[in-house]
Amino acid sequence: MSQRRDDRVSRLLSSALQRRDALGLAGLGLAGLGLGCPVFAQTAPKKGGVLKIASPANPSSLDPAVGGAGSDHAILWTMYDTLVEWDYATLKPKPGMAEWIFPDPKTMLLRLKPGISFHDGTPCDAEAVRWNIERNRGDVASNLKADLSSIEASAVVSPTQVKLMLDQPDAALPAVFSDRAGMMVSPTAQKAAGKAFGRNPVGAGPWRFVSWADNQKVIVTRHAQYWRTGLPHLDGIEFSIIPELATGLRSVVSRQNDLAYQLSARYRLIITREKALRLVTGPTLYCIQLYMNYARAPLDNPKLRQAINFALNREAFVKATMDGVGEPAHMNLPSTHWAYDKSVAGLYPHDVAKARQLMADAGLAAGIDLTIGGYTDQDAVRRGEIVMDQLGKIGIRLKFTNGTIPEISGQFFGQEKKFDMLLSAWTGRPDPSMSYSLMYAKGAYYNAGRSEFSPELSALLQESRAREDIQWRKSVFAKIQRMVMENALVAPLAFQFEIDALSNTVQGFVPNLLGKPKFNNLSLSG
Repeated sequence: MSQRRDDRVSRLLSSALQRRDALGLAGLGLAGLGLGCPVFAQTAPKKGGVLKIASPANPSSLDPAVGGAGSDHAILWTMYDTLVEWDYATLKPKPGMAEWIFPDPKTMLLRLKPGISFHDGTPCDAEAVRWNIERNRGDVASNLKADLSSIEASAVVSPTQVKLMLDQPDAALPAVFSDRAGMMVSPTAQKAAGKAFGRNPVGAGPWRFVSWADNQKVIVTRHAQYWRTGLPHLDGIEFSIIPELATGLRSVVSRQNDLAYQLSARYRLIITREKALRLVTGPTLYCIQLYMNYARAPLDNPKLRQAINFALNREAFVKATMDGVGEPAHMNLPSTHWAYDKSVAGLYPHDVAKARQLMADAGLAAGIDLTIGGYTDQDAVRRGEIVMDQLGKIGIRLKFTNGTIPEISGQFFGQEKKFDMLLSAWTGRPDPSMSYSLMYAKGAYYNAGRSEFSPELSALLQESRAREDIQWRKSVFAKIQRMVMENALVAPLAFQFEIDALSNTVQGFVPNLLGKPKFNNLSLSG
């Protein structure tokens, strides 16, 4: 971009940050951010073109079974279709590559669309699906075992039908198959590549893999034999990895990229002032929180974990880090979710005196040093500063280690177990049982200690999937939420809202409740 253009954008960004409070941005809330965006004139989809996207994170892996970062999804979905999909506004499951029925409570039958092929030309048939499911539930490297724990065995019924035998009813399986567990990889390609498959992915999605330059760019190109007639519209997509959100937005303003997603609320004013850009907003399940390794000292002490929750001023956190455009989080579900339990939300009002008393009861009146992982982007650093200040008031001294999302989250959740806590986000899953199982079930990847908190919680996690009735499931989730929060297994901070910047040439973009964009229906008008 020209130096003059770059200087102008920098001045705009700086000016907006200085004036945001005076302009009332901090006072915006849910009412100003309804799911969706203003209706713009959309032309008929045009074939061709390469969409250029500013992506905020380098992938942890392009193998859906092995990767661990929620930020991977936007890139994975370009290469992998899922067996089941979901409605953008409600996350209600709907058919994808397959339809499903439960002939009886312990049997699920998947019926595949005929004629689907992987990018390497091999068939995505019933045997390929069965192989994927068995790999996902049994491979030592798979992070999806908790999602599929109810499956006892699988069998091919016909070239387009797979039968799953369950050890217990599991109403969440359709939603499970709309996530990583439903992203089918080519068995032929995976067997050939082995551990290197994450760098050489082969799926059945609308685009196929071209290249991945670490921390720089991921490129995909059209899958010519894609099973959905007329899609995709785009010839390809280029993801530029730009962790610094201001730089990502600047790249869209300067026309280097066409779209930037998951931006900070503080850039909302910049987007609305740029005539060549469109703003897309909407509520999400994206929860910024403190993950805790509660399986080991010192966070195996529940009083310390409870003290942390009482010390956090969530309203101040939203105001200071999100310009007020967000929702204070009191559990792992936002207030708009069908399974939200209002009674749990009052468990931890901001109470420094109570937090100090709990510290004393835990034998920590003199304070304690804790290690914590965080990220290097400007927003993450700011969040870390606020948390450090709030916990410092009760004698908790945080020692931060900052790095990229894959690096730091891998050090916390992987084999190293490097920190006591991680300041990160839970990006949400289509069904709440998936979220709670992935974070709190024994052996789950996002349960850093891999321990079972209690047999009662394990039983409730299973029970939450036993029936499809929403009201019944809501009552089970109320018990789960209360147990998680009364024992302070996590310290939720805030739910983030989707803030995306699009060039006016981008057509067909629709936000979704997960806050993770899909690009399947997008086209470029110019």
